[in-house]
Amino acid sequence: MTLYIRRESSKLWKRFCSEITTEIGLLAENWKYLLAGLICQYIHGLAAKGVHYIHRPGPTLQDLGFFLLPELGQERSYISETVFTSVFVSFFLWTFHPFILKTKKIYTVLIWCRVLAFLVACQFLRVITFYSTQLPGPNYHCREGSKVSRLPWPKSALEVLEINPHGVMYGCGDLIFSSHMIFTLVFVRTYQKYGTKRFIKLFGWLIAIVQSLLIIASRKHYSVDVVVAWYTVNLVVFCLDKKLPELPDRTAQLLPVNSKDRTKEENHKLLNGNGVDPADWKPRAQVNGKIDSNGVHTDNSMNGA
Repeated sequence: MTLYIRRESSKLWKRFCSEITTEIGLLAENWKYLLAGLICQYIHGLAAKGVHYIHRPGPTLQDLGFFLLPELGQERSYISETVFTSVFVSFFLWTFHPFILKTKKIYTVLIWCRVLAFLVACQFLRVITFYSTQLPGPNYHCREGSKVSRLPWPKSALEVLEINPHGVMYGCGDLIFSSHMIFTLVFVRTYQKYGTKRFIKLFGWLIAIVQSLLIIASRKHYSVDVVVAWYTVNLVVFCLDKKLPELPDRTAQLLPVNSKDRTKEENHKLLNGNGVDPADWKPRAQVNGKIDSNGVHTDNSMNGA
């Protein structure tokens, strides 16, 4: 048992080292795209913080989803965040599965270049929408009477450039597009194309629907924010996916067969009696003799005698 575990650990370590070498080479070629995508994530955070400064709290707008779905309440708002965190962490870990598992269909660096491209395009449209029209936030901390419904005016430029995690969770004004749904739908669509488990694909779409309902029930967004995210994200991903170069499919890359392995395979077939072509058993003509119709060899010298 110990020998088996040691042998498997050695194989896993070799697989991990091989994958590291491959991904480092891809990272050296594509680091600019990854860096640009991360910078755009930071810019998106700054834009969401900036609209919080100009947010004006007011009465909650009339919303069909608020009438149809029961309100979870402020004390249960963690449910939607927990679901989103689970989706994010699960997808993040899946993108690194080639380092451990044998079934390798994607390259981690290339898949993240593609995902960041989808996110940046969707978030760019999102920033345009919530700066075009400011709506009173439906979330509990964005309503009238809340101390954090508007951010105090910054005292320095450094304060504007700082991203506070607490402010990300309790932002206001970044409406008409759901940020959580952007990430969720991009992740689900990416796994739909490059994943291998049909059950997980169906489960991912189910989680996306549940996440949409939880966002509305938690009063974090209006129903229009979720609806716009559903058709915009799918449209953007569809269009960009046609323009971007296709990722190489690792499952289609077969290693060349070694001559020794081919010889062993042929010998194995011969021993089992199922690998010999029947044409090979046909009698062949000899140099100094003939073969009659019955397959009997006759020597010319004997016939002459």
